[in-house]
Amino acid sequence: MNPDIIYEDEFILVCHKPAGIATQSAKIGTSDMVSILKNYLYKKSNIKKEPYLSVIHRLDQPVEGLLVFSKTPAATKALNKQLNASGFHKIYRAILTGTLPKKEGSLIDYLVKDGRTNTSKVCPPTTPGAKKSILFYKELGPITIDHSCYTLTEITLETGRHHQIRVQMSHAGCPILGDRKYGGNLATSSVSTLQLFACKLSFQHPILGKPLDFSLNLP
Repeated sequence: MNPDIIYEDEFILVCHKPAGIATQSAKIGTSDMVSILKNYLYKKSNIKKEPYLSVIHRLDQPVEGLLVFSKTPAATKALNKQLNASGFHKIYRAILTGTLPKKEGSLIDYLVKDGRTNTSKVCPPTTPGAKKSILFYKELGPITIDHSCYTLTEITLETGRHHQIRVQMSHAGCPILGDRKYGGNLATSSVSTLQLFACKLSFQHPILGKPLDFSLNLP
């Protein structure tokens, strides 16, 4: 697979991850973005050794969208510092199977992860392992698929929890279309893939310090 590179310099690489490809997989022989990109970097380099590539943030396997990787330890350190200080701005678009109470607002919940089932759920704040989860949303308008009407929504993450957008939207009564885990896999729709896209990404260049903004026209 040839990766779709959006931006690359000697310090970082920004790519478009397809739906269905893991960011990084522990399974031997499984194609993931890390192995695909390392193979790409190896082939284009005159130095034939395993290239340095570090994962900065992840997207769920069924999610399509923008990912940034670092190509040096110094870039890794600087990007992780930004990530921990909420210096990364990540915007998603989702096709919801319902409508939220307001056209624009926020969702604040506590989520806990179940490692055995690889799912998360909304829980009371006192639940062991519960993490506060915040997102902001704005409806962009109706969208028709297979003669059925859904809601195209822009979502900005304040926190980055496991399956956060999928869980919070499902809990709010608006599962994402095509979400088999959280109730958006409707029998009335032919859509079988998760309709969640990481379409905008903004951060500062870890070495040069200049602001970087990337976007995809999705959907």
